Amino acid sequence: MTAIGAHNISWGDTLSQIAMRYGTSVEALQALNPQISNPNMIYAGDTLRVSGVEAAGQGAATAVGAGAVEGTSAALDGANAAAIAEQFLGRNAGELKHSNELPMESWVPDNVNCANFVSACLQKAGLITSGQASASVDQLANNLRGAGWQPTSLANARPGDVVLMQSGGQSHVVLFAGHDASGQPKFIGSNNVNPDGTQRISWGGASGNFHLLTPPN
Repeated sequence: MTAIGAHNISWGDTLSQIAMRYGTSVEALQALNPQISNPNMIYAGDTLRVSGVEAAGQGAATAVGAGAVEGTSAALDGANAAAIAEQFLGRNAGELKHSNELPMESWVPDNVNCANFVSACLQKAGLITSGQASASVDQLANNLRGAGWQPTSLANARPGDVVLMQSGGQSHVVLFAGHDASGQPKFIGSNNVNPDGTQRISWGGASGNFHLLTPPN
């Protein structure tokens, strides 16, 4: 009997490459993964059902079971949200929101995409639904609290926790991305770093007084 397993999509993977790796076809992969509406558009961090045995030297497919969620992101924890965000470092939010690579709202002005981007990363990580996503920082914060997200300290923060701040009457939101080699916290999000005031996905974005929310266990 042909084995059914799971393949975690990595950045740069294509469906044809994955099919070749497992000795199957693109059509067969689509049949096993009906959530794929466009074979040219798959997302790093998602999990695919695969059939067959991975070619020697490529590693083995993991069995579908606990921890593998069909049709959603591979990991249902905040760490995956930060990893997803990091894949888009250097991209302009105005371009990214039209690319269909993330479930971002395209109507949001190019200089205020912070909540739009964080919401999209949380959706891709399987942490929130489309109904809980928001392009408004305050509304996103309210939705997360309503879904059971709890305050946490920087000392106890996990990668992917949401960082909310107010500065000069303006709201901003980014993701906590762990600590660097010197122990300093890292943040990632859609920040106003372009010369024209529009946003780009970059490190930083948290300053002054901020607080963190972590998903329910």
